[in-house]
Amino acid sequence: MRSSLTLQRSLFQHQQRQIDQRVQGASRAFRAYEARYRRATRAYRRVIDVEEVHERIAAADVVHVGDYHTLRLAQQTFLELVHRALKGRRRVALALEFVEGRHQPALDAFLAGRLKSRAFLERIGHPYRGPFDIWPGFEPILTLARRHRLEVVAVDRRAEGPRSLELRDAYAAERIAKVARAGDRPLVLSLIGQFHVAPGHIPRQVARALGDVERRQLIVYQNAEGAWWRLAKAGLAETARAVEVSDDELCVFSASPVVCQRSFLDYVEAESGDAPLTESGLAQTFRLLAKDIGRLTGVKVGPELSDITVLAAGDLDALEQLRARGRFTPRELGQLERHVLSRESAWVPRARAAWLASLSLNHAAEEAAHCVRFLAVGDAMQRERSKEEAFWARCLEEALGFFGSRLVNPARRCTSLEDWAAHFQRGTGEAHRAAAFVLAITAALPEEPKASRALWPRSPLSLFNGVSHALGYLLGDALARAFSRGQVSRAEVRELFEDRFEHPHATFRAWSLRLAQRPARRAA
Repeated sequence: MRSSLTLQRSLFQHQQRQIDQRVQGASRAFRAYEARYRRATRAYRRVIDVEEVHERIAAADVVHVGDYHTLRLAQQTFLELVHRALKGRRRVALALEFVEGRHQPALDAFLAGRLKSRAFLERIGHPYRGPFDIWPGFEPILTLARRHRLEVVAVDRRAEGPRSLELRDAYAAERIAKVARAGDRPLVLSLIGQFHVAPGHIPRQVARALGDVERRQLIVYQNAEGAWWRLAKAGLAETARAVEVSDDELCVFSASPVVCQRSFLDYVEAESGDAPLTESGLAQTFRLLAKDIGRLTGVKVGPELSDITVLAAGDLDALEQLRARGRFTPRELGQLERHVLSRESAWVPRARAAWLASLSLNHAAEEAAHCVRFLAVGDAMQRERSKEEAFWARCLEEALGFFGSRLVNPARRCTSLEDWAAHFQRGTGEAHRAAAFVLAITAALPEEPKASRALWPRSPLSLFNGVSHALGYLLGDALARAFSRGQVSRAEVRELFEDRFEHPHATFRAWSLRLAQRPARRAA
């Protein structure tokens, strides 16, 4: 984990400087407010499993879930908590900071189906602003509430001045307490900005608003930096999904601090009207990722990195730039165009360019790893191969890409063999066929080499790509875990990045069998 932790620290500090440049002039009251949250979340007692989180929520009356507004995973995690709570026998009610209390009538109309999304957002003063808007994170929550006819209370309010945070907390607390006082004792789940849910903030105000009415409160932080860094230092950040902070405080994890920061920076850049793809933005971050991945893997990344082009979905002439930077046949150009339109990121060796269909840090890190690989082997990355060899080589390239992304975001998930087994049982069409290939190849790897070598999918191309993608991610995930534990050395990783893959099936099989023998590490 040490090398990964070093990269995380480097990226965190780099992005924190970017955030500090954009968020200036914080008041003394805000700094004190933030400091109370930092103190509350700087450590943890023990690692717990997600099942215990659900059990603790079910035993509470008011659950304050911290939100990182620009991180869609934060709202998805809240949605999962609500889904599980609905399996209990109690009435579930929601409290959301996303809407100001004065707009409760508009919220009620939207939940009743009397307002469409666009009209609702305009009514509450939140016009949709593109792919980095926070509305897509909240829409599924309100859709679920509408389907189950849940009570949803808007708890935000506008306030200015030195007491603005206190006034906002008091307002939210009154509205939450009003729902919690109901005679049927509902389970109230609130989703409010992370700083607000610290014990001395909204929870204290809710206790005051409840008066003599006894209700048990529980705080569920998300991706708290202090706890995450301690987990990372202990080598547990990859496996720990939740921790206990105190008797009444838990924290769940879905992303690293670096990923949270990047979501905020993407939002700020989009909100200010800046193109995310600028030398001081995405391109600079991409080059920083490539340099750090190169440093951690021992692969030399020299000045040629400056000649790499980074293209993103917002770049309207992306295809023209790719055409200009590489010599492509008409057939290859057609394939390139289809790939760009498929909204999947890619490293394009011939153009010395990264195409990022999304501005997620996972995608950027994955393509940065491919870039490092290209700088290590050059044209060998795109050498002519038989279709069979191309399949196994692609598995290895995908593995290196996923490995690089895991260095940046150790919490990134990989579709497991158990998931593929479920896809095989329940899936249909090509999804079912892809799962069949993944399971069959994985099962055949320990047998004679020819057993797995003959199993690659011949057609269609989408199946060829999907299966190699899945197998590569599985290998990259195993490689990242072994590397973080010190079971695979930096020198071995460098050799893999510099390998020209003369015999790709043999290389893939050898690494798969080696890493399959690594014992799983349990969270303490």
